[in-house]
Amino acid sequence: MDSLPPVENGTASPPTLTVTRASPPRPWRMAAMIGLAALAALGAGVYWSDAQHWFGPAAPPRIVTVSGNIEAHESLLAFKTVQSRIVVLPFDEGASVRAGTVIARVDDADYQQQVVIAGSVLEVQKRQFETAERNWDAARSTILSDEADLAQKKSDADRAARLWKEGTVSTQARDQAETAAKQSAAILQRDQALTLAAQQSVALAQANIDNAQATLRMADIILGYTTLVAPFDGVISVRQAELGEIAAPGTPVVTLADLDHIWLRAYINETDISRIRLGESATVTTDTYPDNKYRGRVSFISSEAEFTPKSVETHAERVTLVYRIRINIDNPTHELVPGMPADAAIDALPP
Repeated sequence: MDSLPPVENGTASPPTLTVTRASPPRPWRMAAMIGLAALAALGAGVYWSDAQHWFGPAAPPRIVTVSGNIEAHESLLAFKTVQSRIVVLPFDEGASVRAGTVIARVDDADYQQQVVIAGSVLEVQKRQFETAERNWDAARSTILSDEADLAQKKSDADRAARLWKEGTVSTQARDQAETAAKQSAAILQRDQALTLAAQQSVALAQANIDNAQATLRMADIILGYTTLVAPFDGVISVRQAELGEIAAPGTPVVTLADLDHIWLRAYINETDISRIRLGESATVTTDTYPDNKYRGRVSFISSEAEFTPKSVETHAERVTLVYRIRINIDNPTHELVPGMPADAAIDALPP
């Protein structure tokens, strides 16, 4: 135990605290420190300048990163020409369908009846054609008879004229023979005109058959329009109609997306446009599937610059002008869908 300080008059003296202050640096020391700092900064600048002189500027990154949204071919499927009530609509949004699958069907009773009517008209025209052909055949047979009769009447007229000259027949007999020949020639001309009319009736009947057949084919085509089928393999992204609604021509019923052929629509800075080319490989990632990487290829680079869209955010500093690019993506599992945001890392060209 430390001894207590001496006591005077019965009271202990308080301990004395001694404080030592550091002397401030002298002016010449402060100047020296500032000089050393300046020399160090100058040396660093000289070193960096020499490094750029000997090794060149720092190489740009080998990857160009862009951002955008997934897009796909989408078709608005609608009924053509027909207008009727929807009676079949088996698929909801998100359903996958194959090409040729029935997407929707409307009530086709009216259009089936039109096919029946067109078929009946065709049968009538065929019967009329058969009648016209028989009339033509009869007219041609009449022509043959008329030609034979005319030949006989001409022969009789020639004989009568010769005998009249010889004085063996009377003038009346000669005139009667000539008149009979003229009447036979007139009958032949009349029957020839009727034969030509019968031939034209056959041609008209054939034209009516062709028209009736075309009408029947059109009725069949329109009947086919009552069934809406998928033109390609895809996914129904939107269903615009409901069962029982009246479908009007051209009004969309469903939207079918082709997820086998999708692409990333993105924009690249003007300063990076020279570092990519068509066919360059790219790796696409999404926030939805952060652990998955999708292979892609640059399939389009716009030849004209445009202002940066407000909805596009690039990883690099935004510039005033950008170029639109398209990256085709392999999507065998249909994980990527239209509208999904995605990033792409493109293998850049060497400087």
